[in-house]
Amino acid sequence: MNGPAFIAGMGVVSAIGNNLHTNLHSLCEENTGIGSMHWLSSSQHKDLPVAEVKMSNAELAALTGLSARLPRTTLLSYMAAKETLDNAGWQKNNKLRTGFISANTVGGMDKTEHFFRLFSNNTAAGKLADVVHHECGSVTELVADSLGIHDFVSTVSTACSSSANSIFTGARMIQAGLLDYALVGGADALTRFTLNGFNTLMILDKQLCKPFDENRQGLNLGEGAAYLLLVPKKV
Repeated sequence: MNGPAFIAGMGVVSAIGNNLHTNLHSLCEENTGIGSMHWLSSSQHKDLPVAEVKMSNAELAALTGLSARLPRTTLLSYMAAKETLDNAGWQKNNKLRTGFISANTVGGMDKTEHFFRLFSNNTAAGKLADVVHHECGSVTELVADSLGIHDFVSTVSTACSSSANSIFTGARMIQAGLLDYALVGGADALTRFTLNGFNTLMILDKQLCKPFDENRQGLNLGEGAAYLLLVPKKV
């Protein structure tokens, strides 16, 4: 086994910021990104506050250079992953082995929901292209191709532990000498599937959540993406 893995770069997009700097500033200012739904279309939009990234798919696509037709998780994932690589000075044409181990749980569910809404009313309606990227691994592969990472690409989908398992896996591959760089972390977009699932469990707060409070009523869901670039002591 080699030595420990070190963090060489970071990137994040969330409801309180579109990059690492703005997120840190918002945390220091104790800002909240939780509010009424704006981008997610749901019958619960008046009842359940959420933490949405403050950009439409079209705006995310304009920033990333990707197609606005891709799943929102893909757009968020690419945005944070690209910032991480840029932050570390990573170059696409380097000869070092780079892996992308990314976590997500909804994949292209937002596009599937759009298709199903049309299809359920008319079986001749809806575009099958909307469900092509439904599964979680497709999101990772789309981002890896766009970033130019091909040495090792893997998806982790283990519910709430997904991103942690992604980091563990990348660190172990670095320690074992299997990779020179490991881009690890995760992304997820808000979907009706996620919102309704948690709401069915009766664990969503209809007000701003109050963690650690004895009168807490539940949690608020959010979306975003965050990645680390792990490296060994010497690359």
